[in-house]
Amino acid sequence: MQKLKVWEVVEKLFAETKTKSKLLKKMGNAIADFSMIEDGDKVMVCLSGGKDSYTMLDLLLDVQKRAPVKFGILAVNLDQKQPDFPEEVLPNYLEGLGVNYRIVEEDTYSIVTKHIPEGKTYCSLCSRLRRGILYSTAIEEGCTKIALGHHADDIIATFMLNLFYVGQLKAMPPILRNDAGNNTIIRPLAYCQEKEIVKYSEERKFPIIPCNLCGSQPNLKRARVKRLLNELEKETPFIRSSIMTALTNVTGSHLLDNQLYDFRNFEPLIKKIPGGHGSVEKELDAVFDHSEIALAPDMMEVVGIERN
Repeated sequence: MQKLKVWEVVEKLFAETKTKSKLLKKMGNAIADFSMIEDGDKVMVCLSGGKDSYTMLDLLLDVQKRAPVKFGILAVNLDQKQPDFPEEVLPNYLEGLGVNYRIVEEDTYSIVTKHIPEGKTYCSLCSRLRRGILYSTAIEEGCTKIALGHHADDIIATFMLNLFYVGQLKAMPPILRNDAGNNTIIRPLAYCQEKEIVKYSEERKFPIIPCNLCGSQPNLKRARVKRLLNELEKETPFIRSSIMTALTNVTGSHLLDNQLYDFRNFEPLIKKIPGGHGSVEKELDAVFDHSEIALAPDMMEVVGIERN
């Protein structure tokens, strides 16, 4: 299958505002760098009604018109029948665009509230229900790619959460294929900064749906990491760019992973990726679960917390 090349993507992109031009260039580079979209792909764009997913859809529609390969787009929203959800907003918006879309109606809200005790967070069960429905929808619709609206700031925050609380050098993969090989997650906004997306969303006046409708608890550790990054940025304005560059510039001999580098023979190794690395299901669970991230067992020992 033909893949997009960096120069073919970037040269053909055109935008009517500087903000859009910048975002399109970054999206084009991400698509090309990680071979996210191939000729004949059908991309399921997960649309929540937030600024990130609106921006992703808007930019992908522009790329679709100008890219050297042909691919389809299906915008999909999951209406979970949460109280006061403005169910007419997205259909009206998508019909106005003339884009193919599907609103999947599943009353997961009632299921979650029935099985989760009052006062407990709904996130864990809710995330698994959402994942299952969206993944099944992608297969039903013949979609080969599932596009999620995570941006560079999400990737950086996830990296720092794993570093501080889990004990892993791991972020969000820009592209992840499942073990069966019949579907792939992509993150076309991987190189885009949140402040650019906020500005573009304001320019486009997207009909934003408030993100507090589900009543889920805030991720306190993620919020803490975001505050830390904002504090560091005051001293080092390019801190986010530096972290993103570091994620693409790994020196195995200067870490402590014996499976990454052979310190006896001073030779790099190809580390075997743990089983389940291609689990799109696990990745979607992690994406939709906004509850507090847990300390890894070995990290618990380090900080003196006894295991149950």
